[in-house]
Amino acid sequence: MAKAGLRADARRNIEKLKAAAVEVFREKGLHAPLEEIAQRAGVSTGTLYNRFGSREALIDAVMPDLAKDTLDKVVEKALACEDPWEGFAGYVEDVCRVQASDPALNDVISRRYAAEQLAVVCQVTADRERQIIERAQRAGALRADFTREDMLFVWWSTAMLVRHTADAAPQAWRRSIGFLLDGLRAEAAHPLPVQALTPRQVDTLMLELGESGPM
Repeated sequence: MAKAGLRADARRNIEKLKAAAVEVFREKGLHAPLEEIAQRAGVSTGTLYNRFGSREALIDAVMPDLAKDTLDKVVEKALACEDPWEGFAGYVEDVCRVQASDPALNDVISRRYAAEQLAVVCQVTADRERQIIERAQRAGALRADFTREDMLFVWWSTAMLVRHTADAAPQAWRRSIGFLLDGLRAEAAHPLPVQALTPRQVDTLMLELGESGPM
């Protein structure tokens, strides 16, 4: 009975920690203090580390399903749009809106932490993102030299913008994206001075950004 009771207590602690992690991460981002999560769950920080081991493991325990559900809806809306350009532009705007409204998902989209299960979700989304891009390019609406790797610059720049303007100018990202989308139209295209990043370069950059800490 004592063991069964202890196991039940452990399960309750895990669920309390997961619920608190979702709340705190969505309020403050994935860099939020783990001590605050433990405090909100009503347990010690040692209990948090005993149950999850690391920040990345805690992120993987609570964020993949939330990220998948949100990003799937945005992708499906874009692919269902009859006009390929409107689908692409709407996708960019919707993802940036998610970034502006949810600090945790902003960190997910900008790949701020290299949690294993979360990386799988991001890769699946990236594959579907390419479909949105290629669809708009086949229609002749999106400049032909824009790549999925270029899209990451959009997410990274938006991530920085919303983090630093959230209080003073929370809608600033919309103006930035308006300029960006006008510049991505095929008729506005001019030859670019350098090639797009390769997937390997993107992976290296994401690792370096994660190691550099909060932006």
